[in-house]
Amino acid sequence: MTHPLVPKIIELASPLAEELNLELVDAVFQTNKTPPILRIDVRNSEGNTSLENCEQMSRMLEEKLDLTEIIPGAYVLEISSPGISRTLTTEREFVAFKGFCVTIKTFAPYKNKKQWQGRLQYRDETTIHINDKGKAISIPRELIAKVQLDDG
Repeated sequence: MTHPLVPKIIELASPLAEELNLELVDAVFQTNKTPPILRIDVRNSEGNTSLENCEQMSRMLEEKLDLTEIIPGAYVLEISSPGISRTLTTEREFVAFKGFCVTIKTFAPYKNKKQWQGRLQYRDETTIHINDKGKAISIPRELIAKVQLDDG
């Protein structure tokens, strides 16, 4: 479940990322930690995401968050790159990683399974399609908890 502040944080952080030629990939606010942790994943669209990219984004976002006071109280800000072993969320990622091995986890069992593996084919409005050793599998999107890239 996404924290209610995340959309506001993304709205604030996205233009800063663009200014640095970065793409905001994900934002998670973990309020079950003390102090809470705000983790922002950014990607350099022109090459590898460097430590300098993360540091620049951290300084700019921290300043902006402190000025707007969106997050009440103390928190920890973490800026990182998503890396290869990550969750797919955007349409762009589903297109870019077509043919890659993925693991799909569902909230509830679907056809008696809660985890599926195969090569990503495509995602449409209602379904994610994978291929498991030549067998086409279609999983309803409303059942999907996570789609993650595999090493295989």
